[in-house]
Amino acid sequence: MEPGMGDVLRRLASVGPFFAVPHGAEPPGPGFRPLSELYGEHLTPYVAEVGRRIGSGPDRVAASTAQFGIASRLWSLGLGCAALAGRIPDLAPDRLHWRMPEAASLELWLPAPAATLPAEALGESVLKNLALLEAPLREGFGVSAKVLRGNAASGLVGALRVLLDRVPGEKAVELAGALLADGGALAGTGTFIHEEGLGVAFVRRSCCLYYRVPGGGLCGDCVLRTRGT
Repeated sequence: MEPGMGDVLRRLASVGPFFAVPHGAEPPGPGFRPLSELYGEHLTPYVAEVGRRIGSGPDRVAASTAQFGIASRLWSLGLGCAALAGRIPDLAPDRLHWRMPEAASLELWLPAPAATLPAEALGESVLKNLALLEAPLREGFGVSAKVLRGNAASGLVGALRVLLDRVPGEKAVELAGALLADGGALAGTGTFIHEEGLGVAFVRRSCCLYYRVPGGGLCGDCVLRTRGT
């Protein structure tokens, strides 16, 4: 029998903070709003807050970092549930809720009862969310579509890498590999390799711009590493 989504989310929380998503009839505190509001009226102040925290100001570096964080949280939730239950929660922006904590990354809350979808809906579900961010981030902050797609791919592989350290993730590997392969929704964003027993490797074909943050450096999968920059 498929485990209840509440049980799955409790197990998933042990993987790490990006995988932890409270689930219940009441939010675990004040300030939670539907994700649809983050993609609309709250996006500019959200980017400004991210920029304040990383020290870049409300510029395209902050906008890229904000989108990367959102993508990573969504992939972590979806991949983890796919690995543990073979299904994912409904990640529609009017279902999943968020708030900005005083520290750390975006917090999510999934109201109960949680509708579920087949694991194969993961890519479409997450990328529909990210598509709502593309126009305002490109037009309002000058982040290129290439960078945003690269962030989505890098967030996917990063979530997969952390997950595989804690949970048998054959289903998650299959889903990520299909999205990144030729013909997949994230094809062309980088080179993805998975070897049983060794884990995953990824080199993206774009840069998230984090190296421009004061004290920042190059990410492990950054294209600039392979260019010797």
